Amino acid sequence: MDDVIIIGGSFAGLAGALQLGRARRKVTVLDTGLPRNRFAGHSHGLLGHDHKPPLDILAEARQQLARYPTIRLVSARAESVSGAIDDFSVLTGDGESLGARRLILSYGVADQMPDIPGFAESWGTSIVPCPYCDGFEVAGQHWGLVWSGPQSHNQVRLFHDWTDKLTLFADGHDIPPDIRADLARRNIPVVDGRITEIAHHGGHNATIKLDTGRNVAVDILFANPRNKPSASLHESLGLATVDTPVGIALKVDERRQTSMPGIYAAGDLTTPFLPSVTQASSQGAMAGIFAQQSMVV
Repeated sequence: MDDVIIIGGSFAGLAGALQLGRARRKVTVLDTGLPRNRFAGHSHGLLGHDHKPPLDILAEARQQLARYPTIRLVSARAESVSGAIDDFSVLTGDGESLGARRLILSYGVADQMPDIPGFAESWGTSIVPCPYCDGFEVAGQHWGLVWSGPQSHNQVRLFHDWTDKLTLFADGHDIPPDIRADLARRNIPVVDGRITEIAHHGGHNATIKLDTGRNVAVDILFANPRNKPSASLHESLGLATVDTPVGIALKVDERRQTSMPGIYAAGDLTTPFLPSVTQASSQGAMAGIFAQQSMVV
């Protein structure tokens, strides 16, 4: 039996495995090899790895984990989870049955692309969700933002640190009059009408086509589509969740533990609205440390 099984081997999962391996705890990491940021050419904001391709960072991390004899990395999907603290059972897609005293869920989320031609093809290049991840590289240029709710108004204020030229696309949403007045005061134009197509021109540039017949070119488009957890294991376990502006997230306490004792969670699965490799790595490390501490007699 393992001490810990980690389900999801991207930044959060591998960071948790590192802490557990250094504590000489026996850990198995299950991963499907489909990290959320695989569409991005470079990852930013992670100290020591800034502006490196995310898949290269993960490959290097796996190589470093190989020096710890108690860590096992398995390319497999967790199909089901059962049991309770000190006696969890995980069945993989390969038919292997694994047991562990603790679990860390770090299988992340999958972004749900809207049914707009060109949107999915532009995701990670000319359409991005996070200014902390990509804002510096396009600072001072013409940004576009797709309205997705009240949180978009906060983004408008935030974006000012990177650019003074911003266009907001209502995309068929009703933006309250008081917010429109504030946008006008900030000299931020609002383009009404629904987006019908995104034309990607290479690099970051894109043209947004609208059902009004208007086309608007921007240097980068920010959007926050809905997302959902990449697996449904938390549902079968009955774990508590919270609603966020972009989808549900697992509820955790200050020690990264979910509503079921012995199960911890980290990364985008708990904070899908802030896709940050730095945050995911930090949360994963803490989940590993707290899981280890909970097993100390």
